[in-house]
Amino acid sequence: MTGTDAPTAGRFEGREHRLPVRVYYEDTDFTGLVYHANYVRYFERGRSDCLRLMGIGHAELLDGDQPTAFVVTKMELAFLKPARIDDALVVRTRYESVKGPRLMISQAITRGDEVLCRAEVEVVCIHMDGRPRRPTKALVAKVGPWLAQAG
Repeated sequence: MTGTDAPTAGRFEGREHRLPVRVYYEDTDFTGLVYHANYVRYFERGRSDCLRLMGIGHAELLDGDQPTAFVVTKMELAFLKPARIDDALVVRTRYESVKGPRLMISQAITRGDEVLCRAEVEVVCIHMDGRPRRPTKALVAKVGPWLAQAG
């Protein structure tokens, strides 16, 4: 892909990653509101694209000399207001801390100044056999500048 054909991975504003998303017909339920499970999908895109802009791609984590993946172990959601078809939303992501194999992440989905949904997420780094593992030094070095205690 070249130039404008490449999909965007969003941008950083301070330590907050912002990913614009549009609500499509397929995202809604029979009422025309975003189906609740799709907020989880938006949050996943935000976390993945945030990592991508930090210089961490999921494919490289899997292909490295110490293959690593992430699994979500906890997610607390607060649905505050509904999103509707054609809404322009922003997924806001902040990587807060690393504790052993765990990464703590705060997220919100907004429409303008309105917060529609919030998420507190815990992901764990794992070996490919599913056992927890501490993130590699290279991973911590790339995430470190974006963590709350760094900023």
